[in-house]
Amino acid sequence: MRSVLITGITGQDGAYLAHLLLGKGYKVYGLLARRSTCTLWRLEYLGISKQVELIEGDMADLSSLIRAIQIAKPAEIYNLAAQSFVGTSWDQPILTAHVTGLGVLNLLEAIRLTDPGIRFYQASTSEMFGYIQEAVQSETTPFHPRSPYGVAKLYGHWITVNYRESFEMFACSGILFNHESPLRGIEFVTRKVTDAVARIKLGKQTKLHLGNIDAKRDWGFAGDYVEAMWLMLQQQEADDYVVATGYTTTVREMCRIAFEYVGLHYEDYVMHDPKLYRPAEVDILLGNPEKANTKLGWEARTPLEQLIHMMVDADLNRVKKEGSSLVLVGEKDWSKSLASF
Repeated sequence: MRSVLITGITGQDGAYLAHLLLGKGYKVYGLLARRSTCTLWRLEYLGISKQVELIEGDMADLSSLIRAIQIAKPAEIYNLAAQSFVGTSWDQPILTAHVTGLGVLNLLEAIRLTDPGIRFYQASTSEMFGYIQEAVQSETTPFHPRSPYGVAKLYGHWITVNYRESFEMFACSGILFNHESPLRGIEFVTRKVTDAVARIKLGKQTKLHLGNIDAKRDWGFAGDYVEAMWLMLQQQEADDYVVATGYTTTVREMCRIAFEYVGLHYEDYVMHDPKLYRPAEVDILLGNPEKANTKLGWEARTPLEQLIHMMVDADLNRVKKEGSSLVLVGEKDWSKSLASF
């Protein structure tokens, strides 16, 4: 039985990836940072919390990463750990740099020192494109990140390329465009919207405050995107791939889909709040998944409307069952908070 180590296993992508790999017969290990509250709700939501082996460790601690590799003896490592909220990266830029940027170097170095034959996946991001240089972004589009998060991710991306070229390691990056699901953190704009739709429909909230509702994003389903991660590590040669739907939609249109699903008009509830704009906005992101389509045989299968409906349904169930173990601990009224994309 092949074993795999997933950092960030308690996040949205980590949970879906663990579910996928368990179905393929892997022994799944996950790196778990010490926290004062339980962070396993996504694994519990998917019914796999008892099937994964958790190892305590920290992306800023090289020794703990080496120890995790020695315990798991993985054939593949997927690095999904990060301080992943764009908005937070302006408030905590140094933490973001250490975890999201230098953490990648720590993990690559741990692999090089223990078993350079391990196949490595790095979770890169469309936020690296930032101030876009081309209307549609591909693997050859120049990068111009517009947030400390994007800058840190770009370091992680290029150090992965560097270790691949310098040490002949099988190290690749997936440049993933926005991907959402019912497991998305409530800090992200899609989940902020679907949670608000559920609360407004059930009479627990009256308004939703948003910033730049004309920002455009290429949104897909996280459950589809983790398949691309796995496929990258099954190739004969390591390479980098854009993973996207190839379609872009405004936040405004996403709101319309979500509110309309429950019989409401978004114009009656969405309040435009200039205070929620970021210091440097990324107005549009649109990915070209042709390389992933051709070389990996991968494509996004879930339409945006189906995805948003899925998320609204999940949040309606959550709000109705508030207080249960599957509801995020400490969730509050996020109607006036700065959301991440």
